[in-house]
Amino acid sequence: MAGTLFIVPTPVGNLNDMTPRAIEVLQSVSLILAEDTRTSAPLLKRFEISTPTASHHKFNEHKTVDAIAARIAAGENIALISDAGTPGISDPGFMLSRRCRELNIDVQTLPGPTAIIPALVNSGLPIDRFAFEGFLPQKKGRATRLKELADEPRTFAIYESPLRLGKTLQELAETCGADRSASVSREISKLHEETRRGSLAELASHYASNQAKGEIVIVVAGKPAPERSAHKNKYKE
Repeated sequence: MAGTLFIVPTPVGNLNDMTPRAIEVLQSVSLILAEDTRTSAPLLKRFEISTPTASHHKFNEHKTVDAIAARIAAGENIALISDAGTPGISDPGFMLSRRCRELNIDVQTLPGPTAIIPALVNSGLPIDRFAFEGFLPQKKGRATRLKELADEPRTFAIYESPLRLGKTLQELAETCGADRSASVSREISKLHEETRRGSLAELASHYASNQAKGEIVIVVAGKPAPERSAHKNKYKE
C-alpha cells in the first residue's frame, strides 16, 4: 500500500504559529524533506522532532523527485517543508506534488502559515479577488510582466528581496501610475513586523532612502475601472 506525501507549512516568523497537527505529522513520518536542513534544524529541535531529514531544494529537486516518489509509492510517509511558509508557493514542492499525483499517490497539504494572506489583509485594499505574482523576473520578461500587472484589475501581491525593493517600487510607479495605492509588509509575525501604506510614488521614495530588511510582500491595488459617463434617458413629449 502506498504511503502519503504530507506538505507541511512552517512559521514565517513566530514559532508559536506552528500547529499541533504539523508537529504530529513531522514526528510520525519516516523522512522530512527540507529546503535547507540547517535552517529547519532549530524549528525541529524546538518541537522535539527527531525525524531524519534530507535536502530538497530548487537545485536538486528535478534529480530526486522520482526516487522520493518511489519511496512513497512503496509505503513510506514523507513530509515536505520549506524554510518558511507553505512549500510550493515560491518554494520547492510543485515538482514532487505533481509526480505524486501522476502516480496516484495521496498528497495531503496542511493549512498553515503563509506571508501572502496577512500582507493582503494588512494592506487595507480590496481582496475579495486578488492575484499572486510571486517573484518578478529579474531580467528577461520583467518589463512585459510589469506592463501586464499595470492592467490587472485585481489587487495583486509580489514577493521581493530587500535589496531590490526600491527599484521594484519605482518600476511599479512608472508602469502602474505614481498614485496607485499600495502597501509594503515585512517581517510578518516577527518582532519588527511592519506594514507601510501609501501611493507607489510615496513608498518608492521612502524605501529609496530607507533600506528595508527581512522578507517582503508588496501589495498593489488593481487598475481602476474606467469611469463611465452618466447617461440620462431622454423621452419625446
